Amino acid sequence: MGSLETPTGSGPSAGNGKSTSVDAAEAPPEPDMSKRRRSSVLPLEVGTRVMCRWRDSKYHPVKVIERRKVSNAIPGDYEYYVHYTEFNRRLDEWVKLDQLDLDSVEAVVDEKVEEKGASGLKMTRHQKRKIDETHVEGHEELDAASLREHEEFTKVKNIATIELGRYEIETWYFSPFPPEYNDCLRLYFCEFCLNFMKRKEQLQRHMRKCDLKHPPGDEIYRSGTLSMFEVDGKKNKVYGQNLCYLAKLFLDHKTLYYDVDLFLFYVLCECDDRGCHMVGYFSKEKHSEESYNLACILTLPPYQRKGYGKFLIAFSYELSKKEGKVGTPERPLSDLGLLSYRGYWTRVLLDILKKHKGNISIKELSDMTAIKAEDILTTLQSLELIQYRKGQHVICADPKVLDRHLKAAGRGGLDVDVSKLIWTPYKEQS
Repeated sequence: MGSLETPTGSGPSAGNGKSTSVDAAEAPPEPDMSKRRRSSVLPLEVGTRVMCRWRDSKYHPVKVIERRKVSNAIPGDYEYYVHYTEFNRRLDEWVKLDQLDLDSVEAVVDEKVEEKGASGLKMTRHQKRKIDETHVEGHEELDAASLREHEEFTKVKNIATIELGRYEIETWYFSPFPPEYNDCLRLYFCEFCLNFMKRKEQLQRHMRKCDLKHPPGDEIYRSGTLSMFEVDGKKNKVYGQNLCYLAKLFLDHKTLYYDVDLFLFYVLCECDDRGCHMVGYFSKEKHSEESYNLACILTLPPYQRKGYGKFLIAFSYELSKKEGKVGTPERPLSDLGLLSYRGYWTRVLLDILKKHKGNISIKELSDMTAIKAEDILTTLQSLELIQYRKGQHVICADPKVLDRHLKAAGRGGLDVDVSKLIWTPYKEQS
């Protein structure tokens, strides 16, 4: 790195203790290497890889996804939208120039060359695989061209934060709000009807008029302070669409359902004297040819790690039992959704295997739990608890092995008290 001071130990004045003003004036100043480097790499090109200071105050490798000029700043000054290559896309964000270590800048690398091993930043094979999985996970149904199109369209978060009830929440992903909200970094949601506004004053005016204190549907479950409401997308179209816009901010899925008529939304709430406050939800097709008992599932960030996701999954299976059908979640699952389902299937199935000491068939397990046979098989295979012998599957149920897997699966979360569920399966009204 260069310095503004005259270097010592070199030049005409070094070693003799004398220096003249003529010498000082004639000696060329040392170039500021930092400034030269800065000017040569700035502005950073899209695709550049560089180290970036994250919220943990440590530097992590990032890839520049987009850039924009900073208003009211030095001409040519940019901020950059970056993807932390070690982490999920939900952590992508806009960063200022001072967060970037310009000495670590690597030139833009052609993606095809990069795949052959000419990566800008040095990564182990394991890290590279982890990055690839991060980009593709949740989109297994897309071919390469569709995946590129999806990532291009959704690469930059359009809404940075939302205000919902008493929470201010950082968003995770892009959501296709109407064009008039494109320049709006923060949105204000009514927590009861889910209408959204650009300014706080608009929300305050709306709240004085909005007479809803819970989601606009039938309350089908109440246990303590928890309530579940069933909202028909056909009867409450605007609410259903607003819920989809909101959910998409936290779900990296390609599909956003504009045609909410075909769906039922099950909205979980915490209730107090001010009303019923949305915690999370899952949606479900009214008629599914593939036995899907859940389309999308989300627990809002302020309520995560409290067992609500597990509760929502368990609730979807209780509805399937009431319908007398087996069920399975619609694919693809998000990364967090897949983890939650694997945990749920493991706990439910292994509890039954312990009680029956393994003397039970896949069909019987499916009938008892409403879990689809394929999901039972993949779960038991992943735990190495099933073998294929003489044309049939044999379940291995060593109690010590079951206990070890149950411990690894973690707590089951909140229980669904089936006696508090007042619900009849959906039937199309003539």
